[in-house]
Amino acid sequence: MSRLDPPRVNRRSFLTLASLGSFLAAMGTAAAGMLRLPNPAVLPGPVRRFKLGPPEQFSAGSETAFTDQNLVLFRDDEGFYAISSTCTHLGCTVARSKDGFACPCHGSRFNSKGGVVGGPAPRPLPWLEVSRAANGDLIVNADNEVPEGTRYSV
Repeated sequence: MSRLDPPRVNRRSFLTLASLGSFLAAMGTAAAGMLRLPNPAVLPGPVRRFKLGPPEQFSAGSETAFTDQNLVLFRDDEGFYAISSTCTHLGCTVARSKDGFACPCHGSRFNSKGGVVGGPAPRPLPWLEVSRAANGDLIVNADNEVPEGTRYSV
């Protein structure tokens, strides 16, 4: 063996170095994960409860679009109900059409109760919870869906 030949690494030394390298890599990954813990990965959004006004403001048989809140409030003989105007396909705002609602982005169509009639939308427009505030105003909670047909009676 000449002095220019690399030193021979035996099997035991190789396995020792490989296990030490694996251990250090695992510890580094765990430390990086622990450093991320103080920063939340998901931030809570704003509360989406909207005061719409006193019930007397809405006559029976009326429908009122609230474009800033992306909902439509209906009042019929049974009470109030609200339907979201956000398309369940990719989140575009649907527009009222003569038969119901139509999404201008990808052509989804919904009937007047929000049920899917055609297009790529995977599910109906959600019905939103309607309730009253302490001062008597109607409140729509856009974070709570209710089953279709649910009405709030005043």
